[in-house]
Amino acid sequence: MKEHSWRSDRRKTAERGYGGRWQRERVAFLALNPVCERCEKEGRVVTATVVNHRTPHRGNEVLFWDRKNWEAACKPHHDGEIQREERSGVARGVDAGGRPTDPSHPWNRALR
Repeated sequence: MKEHSWRSDRRKTAERGYGGRWQRERVAFLALNPVCERCEKEGRVVTATVVNHRTPHRGNEVLFWDRKNWEAACKPHHDGEIQREERSGVARGVDAGGRPTDPSHPWNRALR
């Protein structure tokens, strides 16, 4: 049997925690953090429209509401790069020598 996925949950968004309270908190967070963090790291200024959970909450309410776990993002970053990272478990990017910068990348793990 396939493991339950938070993303495949067929309940309404409000039933999954994205109701009125989330909408108010989201608007307030984006007012304080109006620029996509990832675009800013790339030297671009792009309006953030999405509040992403840095660590996927997968239904964990404590993680869901932890503002330190929130990231201001533009929709293209959220729907592209961030989703790829969530699926693979590895952030993209390399250093000047071509080595992956994510410590959890298989190339950076100690040999067993």
